[in-house]
Amino acid sequence: MGILVRNTWWLIASLALFIGVGTPSHAQAIQPVPPTPIDIKRVALGGTPWDPQWDQIIENALPPEMLSSQVPRGVRRFCPRFYEMGTTDKRTFWAYFFQALAGAEAGLNPNTSVRHREQEGALAMRSEGLLQLAYADHKRYGCKFNWQVDRALKLHDPAKTILQPKNNLECGVKILFNQIIIQHKPLLSRSGYWSTLRPGGPSYLLFAKQMTNPPAACGSSTKSVIAKSATTKSVQDDANRSETPK
Repeated sequence: MGILVRNTWWLIASLALFIGVGTPSHAQAIQPVPPTPIDIKRVALGGTPWDPQWDQIIENALPPEMLSSQVPRGVRRFCPRFYEMGTTDKRTFWAYFFQALAGAEAGLNPNTSVRHREQEGALAMRSEGLLQLAYADHKRYGCKFNWQVDRALKLHDPAKTILQPKNNLECGVKILFNQIIIQHKPLLSRSGYWSTLRPGGPSYLLFAKQMTNPPAACGSSTKSVIAKSATTKSVQDDANRSETPK
């Protein structure tokens, strides 16, 4: 009888363990992300601001390596305490980072499409969406872009797979992961994917300007004109309140 009881207990314990391991919780702590200067400006001008849901897309797409010590040291230029922060704060930093990148690349407009100047003997190319990506990234990085579907749609149609924020932002995370983790390149590299992350050029200055209001946990010494208590959501709420008839 004692053996039967022990076996029964072991079966129950094993089943509980199996259920716990087999159904891990993917819920991640999400905290408000500060607004970039361009987001503040767009709200002030009555434009469409950065959507907080885009922060969640970025944070959910981050692989573990981008929350570890494998991230190149150049990250401390924008977030001095990156290696000391917890996982949640690191996710918040990357959400802000990509918001700044989207600000510098596309002015936070998810439907932006820019045609590059043709080179002799080369096909014309476009950079599209929040992070100004290309259809070739589908094969290079496994991004969810479908040219065969999009070619039938108008240039700035938000239904295009490459313009959809989720597809565009998730692809951007994959590209940066490949650059700084797989290839072990610096965060700021002259051979990096985005010109805005290539130090020394005018495009980089646009990005650097957007990185002046990082999350407080970063311990940045950068003096920002934006109140640290501000967040993308609070900025939008303020804008909505100002539009409410009195």
